[in-house]
Amino acid sequence: MKLLRDKVISDGIVLNNQVLKVDSFLNHQMDPVLMQEMGKEFARLFAEQGVTRVLTIESSGIAPAIMTALELGVPLIFARKQKSLTLREDIFTEKVYSFTKQETNEVTVSKKFIHATDRVLIIDDFLANGEAAFGLARIVEQAGASVAGIGIVIEKAFQPGGKNLIEAGYRLKSLVRIAGLEDGQVQFVEEDEA
Repeated sequence: MKLLRDKVISDGIVLNNQVLKVDSFLNHQMDPVLMQEMGKEFARLFAEQGVTRVLTIESSGIAPAIMTALELGVPLIFARKQKSLTLREDIFTEKVYSFTKQETNEVTVSKKFIHATDRVLIIDDFLANGEAAFGLARIVEQAGASVAGIGIVIEKAFQPGGKNLIEAGYRLKSLVRIAGLEDGQVQFVEEDEA
């Protein structure tokens, strides 16, 4: 997706050869026009998958996921990382390790929001090792529902997450794929390599 790629080039900050900071447009301050365009692109990529719900993890995935849900005309659910006084029972839970934050969270989704008949599209901001996507997929599967696909805003293709998700049989589409972050520069996977 050219608009996103251009934004990564202009505003992304390479912190080291593993971490790209995009807090000026994706996960602290958000670019609403970019979010809307990403939602349209995810909706186009998964239009034929019969999506009935979109699922993400709070908080960075919410903006692209809500725009995707809006374009598809379906509800958005976000898995909570924080315990809620109102969400105590009848929940699906999974432990998810965050590569960026170097911590494990127990994420929860109320059982009343995912049903066995659902086809769930998972959306997330980054893909590194695939822990978040796998955790959300396990929640969908706990509900007896099916994963319609996994949409990622930025995939770090030099880490194993994408390969692992595809090998596990999931339909994966990433808007931008990064080949490396060497020498403070973002190298992209060329379109014909994707």
